[in-house]
Amino acid sequence: MPGIPAHYRSATDLARLLRASKLTARGLLEQCLDQYARHNGALNAVVVTDIPRARKAAAAADRRLKAGKPLGPFDGVPMTAKESFDWTGTPSTWGDPRFKDNIASSDAVAITRLTAAGAVIYGKTNVPLMLADWQSYNAIYGTTNNPWDLTRSPGGSSGGSAVALATGMSALEIGSDIGASIRNPAHYCGVYGHKPSYGVVPYQGHLLPGIVQPGDITVAGPLARSARDLATMMKLLAGPEGAEARAYSLKLPAARQTSLKEFRVAVMFTDEQSEVDLGVQDLLGRLTGFLGKRVKKLSTAARPSFSTKEAMDVYIALLRSATSRRQSDQDFATNAAKVAASDPEDDSYLTKMLRAYVLSHRNWLKVNERRHQMRLLWEQFFDDWDVMICPAAASAAFPHDHEGERHERKIIVNGKHVPTTDQLFWAGYSGCFHLPSTVAPMGLTPEGLPAGVQIITRQYDDFTAIRFAELLEKEYHGFVPPPGY
Repeated sequence: MPGIPAHYRSATDLARLLRASKLTARGLLEQCLDQYARHNGALNAVVVTDIPRARKAAAAADRRLKAGKPLGPFDGVPMTAKESFDWTGTPSTWGDPRFKDNIASSDAVAITRLTAAGAVIYGKTNVPLMLADWQSYNAIYGTTNNPWDLTRSPGGSSGGSAVALATGMSALEIGSDIGASIRNPAHYCGVYGHKPSYGVVPYQGHLLPGIVQPGDITVAGPLARSARDLATMMKLLAGPEGAEARAYSLKLPAARQTSLKEFRVAVMFTDEQSEVDLGVQDLLGRLTGFLGKRVKKLSTAARPSFSTKEAMDVYIALLRSATSRRQSDQDFATNAAKVAASDPEDDSYLTKMLRAYVLSHRNWLKVNERRHQMRLLWEQFFDDWDVMICPAAASAAFPHDHEGERHERKIIVNGKHVPTTDQLFWAGYSGCFHLPSTVAPMGLTPEGLPAGVQIITRQYDDFTAIRFAELLEKEYHGFVPPPGY
């Protein structure tokens, strides 16, 4: 990759150059800090920094590298982390003014595992309020802009993470995902993101004050500029911590495939639950055409044996149950009254959300049982298919829209104004059922905006999804920096 600035190389390449003494950790950090100084004012991606601490860490990495004793695969590589992850001495606010004085006294497990492998953290990146939007803005830090078009969202909730990677401010990022919060920003900003199988990356240090148990569906996972980086990060991040680590270990299976010709690929372009913009569909169509003669088997009709309508309904019920503990007692009482007064036939998103907010435990158990029945149907599906590829969202990045509540907002898809919440379908089709999925860049729409393909595979086959992304990166399309950065 001659001619590519160091700050745009993959973390894997940077680590190799550092070990070969072609770069220094201090020099590489300064290149990323230069990108931060030049561009963060307009982008507002990195919102918390401790640069003196990072410079000390980079100097220590240089000493280790000079002695030929690197800590791990990313020794000396600069990183940032989503603001909601604890980093000692810095605020973890989740964009909520109520938590502006919540200063971390220790590092999140995910950050510990990356820095123990030598990564040099210098800052934290912006999020939406309570990590609950596909935009990244809040009353504490302000609004993060998409580097491909400053008038558009970078995605959320790991929006600042994707921007920092796309513009060379950082080489590694850690995010979280319950509703595409890793996958959506990767898609909107043209980088790579992996939503792991549920429960394989420890969540300690990514919880609000007073909370010790992670919620349903939500996971922590990596973002990067290369699929190879995702694979290396997952090897570091996955595995139990604390009491669980005393009892068991985790070994995610390696990908069996070494080439595209070994993959059986199902393709999904759009769905009635969330129509996909033709600009994104066309890119997925070109990728499908490329794969047609290169993979073992390809189908545009294969699906797991349940309806997408049921998949969406189950996901919304479980997603909004998972986030229901944020309600105050008064909120709960108000929402219960609204549900009691609603039409039983009302199938709107708002009413389904309110029902989930006040769902009884007995009824939650029924929905959860159906979720696991459907999870097993996915398992049967993957007896015949290695991956399903599909959109990550209904469109490319949309213009900033901070008016009203998210469920009231609209985006334009194929010339029509549609509810932005429709595209929760593309988050939940895999996420609700504990499946891993990787987002990889697949090109630019006619408007010049990046779009990513979502690669879904069976539970715990994380490295299979990432391997498919690696092969696409090598043979089809990879990371492209936004112009002007």
